[in-house]
This record gives sequence, structure tokens and C-alpha cells, in this order.
Amino acid sequence: MSAIEMIEKSQLADRPVMKSGDTVKVHVKVREGDKERIQVFEGVVIGMHRGGTRASFTVRKVSFGQGVERIFPLHSPTISKVEITRSAKVRRAKLYYLRELKGKAARMKDTSKS
Repeated sequence: MSAIEMIEKSQLADRPVMKSGDTVKVHVKVREGDKERIQVFEGVVIGMHRGGTRASFTVRKVSFGQGVERIFPLHSPTISKVEITRSAKVRRAKLYYLRELKGKAARMKDTSKS
């Protein structure tokens, strides 16, 4: 193991295993002036970008009829926690086709955990 990998290993955060198609709640620390609060961003994971400490994931939601996407660094200290609320069966790694779909067409088949 190289020196860089040893340093990066200490910076990894403990996050749940997620994949494309999962509906997640990302609890983000937001600073407003000298105050800090937690803001929840809930949406569907449409893509994962792997790479150790540089890993990130893209979450999409529809807010007031407008599609909103945010890219979160997976091991960022600004993310307090990530909750997986639903998991769906998808056949692609990147769900960019959801950008063109609206309403019921954008639903995905849930996988029941039983």
C-alpha cells in the first residue's frame, strides 16, 4: 500500500452500500452565517462515480415541477448521514434517461426486501 492510499484510507467515511435506482435521503450540513443546520435532500440515485476518496453520487428529485440534481462527494464531512428509503430494480448503471421522463413514467419497479 502506497503512502497516498494510507492517507486516503483514514479519510473514508462509513456510508451504506447504495446503487443506481435507490431512493435516498441525504442529510447535508448547511452553513448560514455562523449557524449550521441539517438539510435533507431526498431523491433517486441516477449515477455513482467510484474512486476511493474521490467517489461521488448524483441524486435527482423533482421540486415544484422542476428537476433538480445534486452531486455529492461520498466521503465529504458535510454529509452527516445517508438513508436508503427504497430500492428499485434497474438494468443500467447510469439512469440519465429519467431526465426526459415525467410523472408515472419516471417510476421504477421496487424490490421488496423480505
